[in-house]
Order: sequence, then structure tokens, then C-alpha cells
Amino acid sequence: MRFVESTLNSERPSEINSVVLPRRVEYFPSSADWRNEVLYFLLVDRFSDNKEHQRTLLDRDNLPAARPGQWRWDSWSKSGNERWQGGTLQGTASKLDYLQQLGVTTIWLSPVFKQRGHLNTFHGYGIQDFLDVDPRFGKRQDLVKLVEQAHEKGMRIILDIIFNHSGENWTYPESTPGGKYQPNYTYDRYKFGAWRGDLGQDIKGIHSSEEGVWPRELQDPDKYTRAGSGNLGGGRIDESNAEHKRTDFLTLKDFYLEHPQLLSELARCYQYWIALTDCDGFRIDTLKHVSFEQARNFCGSIKEFAQNLGKNDFFLVGEIAGGDYGQKRYLDSVGRNLNSALDIGELRSALNRVAKGLDHPNSYFSGFDPGNAIMGSHRVIGGKHLSILDDHDHVFGEKLRFSTKAATDHQVVAGVGIQLCTLGIPCIYYGTEQSLGGPESSERRWLPGFGVEDRYLRETLFGPEHPLKSGRKGLPNIQERYDTNLPGFGPFGTAGYHCFDMQSSAYKRIQCLTQVRARFPALRFGRQYLRPIAFLDKPFAVYSGGEIIAWSRILNDEEIIVILNSHGTEVRGANVVVDADLNPEVSTMTVIASTEEAGKSHYAGSNRTGSVRSVHSDPSGSHYIKVRDVGPSEMVLLANKP
Repeated sequence: MRFVESTLNSERPSEINSVVLPRRVEYFPSSADWRNEVLYFLLVDRFSDNKEHQRTLLDRDNLPAARPGQWRWDSWSKSGNERWQGGTLQGTASKLDYLQQLGVTTIWLSPVFKQRGHLNTFHGYGIQDFLDVDPRFGKRQDLVKLVEQAHEKGMRIILDIIFNHSGENWTYPESTPGGKYQPNYTYDRYKFGAWRGDLGQDIKGIHSSEEGVWPRELQDPDKYTRAGSGNLGGGRIDESNAEHKRTDFLTLKDFYLEHPQLLSELARCYQYWIALTDCDGFRIDTLKHVSFEQARNFCGSIKEFAQNLGKNDFFLVGEIAGGDYGQKRYLDSVGRNLNSALDIGELRSALNRVAKGLDHPNSYFSGFDPGNAIMGSHRVIGGKHLSILDDHDHVFGEKLRFSTKAATDHQVVAGVGIQLCTLGIPCIYYGTEQSLGGPESSERRWLPGFGVEDRYLRETLFGPEHPLKSGRKGLPNIQERYDTNLPGFGPFGTAGYHCFDMQSSAYKRIQCLTQVRARFPALRFGRQYLRPIAFLDKPFAVYSGGEIIAWSRILNDEEIIVILNSHGTEVRGANVVVDADLNPEVSTMTVIASTEEAGKSHYAGSNRTGSVRSVHSDPSGSHYIKVRDVGPSEMVLLANKP
């Protein structure tokens, strides 16, 4: 019997070292080049519960109608911060067509492993059982089926994993300075207190799957740092004993990775998930908080195991807080064992500002310049840079989605368009294609912590009527598990209405860009050049302040010019420099994509797909094309080899 079948027909293993993992068998192959992929990151609890057919599509022109009587903003806010909403793996599977038609090729799932039942850790980063799926999301079978269905459609699945900490599965002694849950940080090791039971109570020993931590190998107190809660930014990233590499994460417990067996046991837990699910990659949480050697050894063991299953480039992307310098250090140190760094540093903030016309284009594009950028050749290669516009916690800057302060309902497409058409691997955060950004501005004053707390980055797309009850009262085996005293944390400050609108202005425009990216290899692999523009008798230059931003992607003899009007409310145009050698004066360039055309049912403008622009020259010898009437936050792409 195959490993998958025999494993799913048995209880989840209690010891990882007793599992006989497969080798040299046929699994779904890796992507030939991850720059071909378009990723989509979703929080499983906030994406879909597979019940949207029981709800109505949200009318965004009448949001108050989607707020039940006696509406209270503090209740909506509390629901989103403190409760599971009910999204499932089956719900995610039900939306594969929705994602595929958007142009998504790879889905990155938030952690799906079993959490402590008495806590509301819907985000998934506080694991109690490293070998099981959280019952609120479904079963191991559901995860296996999701990957299988994605593969049938030619899509891939990336799992979010954690190997430097567990959930709050144990407590310190009562006498510990600072308390038993979050004691003061120390470089010494505090004494171990007690394992936690099913309701969070202290227990003398672990006797069931709801108690302590699993697998059994992790039930050794010496495998945890026991240093207390400290400064997660404290100490240099190069320092192996820096405070951020030893401290607990408030309600999470750091592993003591210097323990001789622990790292290999944790790696084996995740090898188990590769073998069981046939997943295609891992996003590795908080990679900054382990040493270079630990990161290299863990990633190497995962890569080697996957290669033995025929996955020659199992994708590993690391979350590395600390900006571009920290990302480069880990990429250099871990080497080929780490594919990419998740861009949560300076470039993410620059991308946001440039897309809205609030900053000079160089603040973003210089990040790819090998002569000036910290990331150097990694930016030029493109495959080392995984680009994000929004995510679930915004380590840097305001904790607001791009669309929260957007000028139009589709301005977010400018940010996604830059991701899709510049060097790197683009990743779209769930709901971006629907311009999620919280309730209308007039209502935001009622929301506690708006802009500074993670909750407002995590609206649901599926619009539940109510969230689950707190803790174990919301588990699937409870008959009345929904809390009818709170509204669901629905999109745009609503409850009971879903937002899977394949005709929305942002969805259609992003779809247009992913389709053209898939058609033209130059947009995925080509060299990149920021292009000067000229307008209103001004000289050719790169301008700021909401003007046209233009750049080229060149692959061999093909040049694609990407035009973005970075102004959110006004039409723009310009003359745009092109490569003179590839585009002689007698040649033309053809429009291959227009977001304005894609987003409107009737478009009569001059930038229609298939329209042609002649190449001109000026006395200096520069060659250029004339681009006019580009709408606010719209993009136009032209190619010399259409």
C-alpha cells in the first residue's frame, strides 16, 4: 500500500522517528523556474468555508445593507481579532477555478497544523501537534485532496511552516520573574514549569492528543530555550546568540535548536508532510530567528529529501525581518538551499508609495540595480526576490492594506502590476483582487486600533454570518459552535455577504496582467531598465509626483515597455524612451495589454489592445514612442514583437 494511503488509513503518528518515509517514488515535479509562477497567499480561516452559495454577493455600492440591525463596530472588530471565522481547506479547494482564472499558479496556505484547542490562534503560528491538521480547517485527507486537485489543474501548493517555535504548550513555574506565561527575558535558562492540558491548565504528564505537544519527540523540556519573552529585534542578525534568536515569542515557545536531535526531528516532521501531501514548497516563518548554520542545515535536509522524491527544486522562501541587509545575509549564507527571501523589507514600503505616485520611482527600481542595491545580483536574477504588496501582519509601516487609502477601487492594480511586470516572483495577498481595505472612511473612526493592529489586514472574503465560539467551544464536534452574539468579520465591514466577484474592477485588471505575463517570457526573465519620459516640453527624465512611470523588460531582441500612470485621479501621457538598437525609427510597437480596456465593458480610448505606436527619434539620437490618455492608475504594455 502506498505511503499516502497507509498513513491516511491510520491515526496520525505519535512519534516522527517511527515513520518510514518513502524514497525514489514519483511525485509532482517542481516548477521549471519559479519566476514563471504567480503566488497567492491566503489565510485559510479567512478565505472560504465552501458555503458562499448560501450567501449573496456583496453590493459594494450599498454596504450598510449588509450590516444586520443593531450593528456595532466594536463587535465586528472583536470578531476579527479574537475568533476563528470558519474557513476550511475544502473551502480553499472550492475556489481553485476562481484563483486559476485570476492567473494564480501557486497557492501559499497559512499554517494548517493543529493549534492549541483552548486558544483562538486562527493564524496558525502556535502549533500544538506538528503531525496533524487543525480540525477547524479539516483533516489530513482534506489537505491531501486540495494538493491533488490543484495539481490536476497544473497549480501548486506551498505550506507555511514553523521550525523555531511551538505554541504555548507549557508554562514556567509560578515563581518565575514576570510570571508563568511571559516571564522576563534572561540569557540563563529558567526552570521548566508544567505541560498544558486541553483547557490550558497545568498538568503533570501528557496522556492525550489534546495535551502538551506532539509528536512525542518534542515532549522534552530541554528542547526549549526557556529564556522568557524579550526583544525580538535585539542583537545583530549575524550574531548566533542574539536576543532575537533565544527569546520566546510572547504566547509562543522557542525551540532550543542547539539540542543535538531537535533540528533533524523537526525537519523530519516536515518531510512527513511533503511525502503525505505532495506539496510543492514551504514558506519558512521567522527565519531570522535561527542561526545561519541552523537555517542552512534545515533547508538542506528539506531540499535533499524532496529531490529524492523527484522534486528537483522544492521551493523554500524565508521570512526574514530586518530589511534588505538581513535578507541578503541569509540568502548568501544558506546558498542554494534557500530559493528566495520574502520581501517584507524596504522595497515593500517603496512599492506601495511608488504605485500611488507618492515617491520617486527610483526608490523602488534602484532596489534591482546591482551597482547600488544591497541585494546586488540577487535582485538582477529575480528568482531570489519574492515580492509582496500586502500581507497578514505588515512588519514594517502601517497595518493597513494598500486599498484602504486608495484613490479608486482599482488603484491596487498599480501595485500588483508593478509586481507582475518587474524582476522577481510576484505574490498576491488574498482579497487584493477585490480591493479589500476595511469599511468606508467615514466609519473607521469607530474601529479600535485601526492602522496599528493586524486584525484589519485579515477580513474574510467569504463573509460569515457569525464567528466560531471561543476556544474549544468552536471545534467541529460541538453542535452549536457559532457565536450568534458577534457578527462575522466580513469584507468591507459587513457580515453574511461574500466577495468572490470575478467581474470586479480589480479582478479583471489583474487577470489581464497575469495573462500577458504568462504569454511573454520577457516579463518573467527579461533584463529590466527604468525608462526616461518627456511631457509638456520637459526634457527626458524619470519624474516623480504621480507622472508616468515606464520601464522595459528585454529578452534577446524582444522589448516590452510597461507604462503606469501613477496618478490616482488624473489622466497622463508622455513620450517614452525605447531601445534604439531594437527599435529603429521605421518600426512600431503594439499594445499587448491595457488594464483600462480590461476593466471596462465599453472602452473607446486610444490604448486598445492591438493598436500601434510608431517609433520616433529626437536630435540626441534617442528613440521613443508616444503614449497618451492613460487613465488614473492604469497600465499599458507594448511590445516590439507582439
